[in-house]
Amino acid sequence: MQRNMKLRYKAAMAFRRFLDKHGFIDIETPMLTKSTPEGARDYLVPSRIHDGHFYALPQSPQLFKQMLMCAGFDRYYQIVKCFRDEDLRADRQPEFTQVDIETSFLNEVEIRALMEELIRTVFKEAINVDLPNPFPIMLWTDAMNNYGSDKPDLRVKLKLTDLTDLMGNVDFKVFRSATELNDGRVMALRVPHGASMPRSEIDGYTDFVKIYGAKGLAYIKVNDVKAGREGLQSPIVKNLSDDVLKAIIERTGAQDGDVIFFGADRKKIVFDSLGALRLKVGHSEFGKSHGLFEEGWRPLWVIDFPMFEYDEEEERWVACHHPFTSPKDGDEDKLVTDPENCFAKAYDMVLNGWEIGGGSIRIHKADVQSKVFNALKIGPEEARAKFGFLLDVLQYGAPPHGGLAFGLDRIVTMMCGADSIRDVIAFPKTQRAQCLLTQAPSPVDEKQLRELHIRLRNEHKKE
Repeated sequence: MQRNMKLRYKAAMAFRRFLDKHGFIDIETPMLTKSTPEGARDYLVPSRIHDGHFYALPQSPQLFKQMLMCAGFDRYYQIVKCFRDEDLRADRQPEFTQVDIETSFLNEVEIRALMEELIRTVFKEAINVDLPNPFPIMLWTDAMNNYGSDKPDLRVKLKLTDLTDLMGNVDFKVFRSATELNDGRVMALRVPHGASMPRSEIDGYTDFVKIYGAKGLAYIKVNDVKAGREGLQSPIVKNLSDDVLKAIIERTGAQDGDVIFFGADRKKIVFDSLGALRLKVGHSEFGKSHGLFEEGWRPLWVIDFPMFEYDEEEERWVACHHPFTSPKDGDEDKLVTDPENCFAKAYDMVLNGWEIGGGSIRIHKADVQSKVFNALKIGPEEARAKFGFLLDVLQYGAPPHGGLAFGLDRIVTMMCGADSIRDVIAFPKTQRAQCLLTQAPSPVDEKQLRELHIRLRNEHKKE
């Protein structure tokens, strides 16, 4: 733990030195702020003075740093605590540390170049690692179609293959039905040398993909390509024509001794399940022993994210990043006419399958910001109530600006080779968001609750 804490300090200082050298200044922003729920759930703090009113702990300094840009501070940074009340996992904590950065008058290409230089400097100074130069750049659509993930781990040498167009008239109902869905996909994952897998291992993978909503996992073992149908081993072969089988082999590039796994369902389920299976196979002993995994540091940029994704429960579009991300040039009208195909000037830095930084060019025009709010079904009154201070600033004139936030906890976790960000935080919370040292969260006195004008429901009162 001491080694991890010292390395964390070393990395933080490397960030500071680089940013100071390049003219960024450290400005603190408020911890007690306004709740603007348009993402993860806020942590709320009741006000004693203002009965029935609440502060929120910031999920990020996003709005404040944008206003700093409008106030003439054209290069800002802050190593800052952020808070999100969300379900926890190995790479999440209720409170986490960001290296938050914003700058004016640079476009997305210039910002990415500067941030790339920054992270290479930090890795070199902290752990003497030379990251590749330059980082490869991948479109979000390519990341999803080839890897089933917007944060692909390029150490795994496996890719997905889209077969949807081949399956519209096949006898195999699972594949044909998927093509009839509005967002249905039939995709394949070829695993070299995988035909040697025992049935028990394939059954294990079948159970695994069900975690991600898949109903099952079809497969074909390729024993002899030249033998055609006779060289293929699978319960589904009898339901596919010779032409379709030939096209599957050719498109996936399958060779003797390979296995081909299939996903057929709605696009999200197929991407989630096959993307996760790709990682599981690649990181397994089988994957490493058969050359499907390559050790090392494999960073990349993923760019041009969708502006919106559709929330089935709320029956509306929600922002993929946040509501202040600028659409790509030429996509402004799609905010109103075609939000599904509107893309953003957004970019994530990914390293070995972890998103270590994410950012975007921000909206600096009030009329464009209003169009985004309309697409999100945030009416003028609600927008004014939640974000009036930002809209006012934009109306007075704002410079083009953008930025990025690095996850310091995640970066140090990777540098240390730790399994969880809890291993690089001095006083971490458990996966149930508890501090075992101080027993937080804990009950409070009735007097404190009265002062805050709070009454607990009966089922939550102390025995």
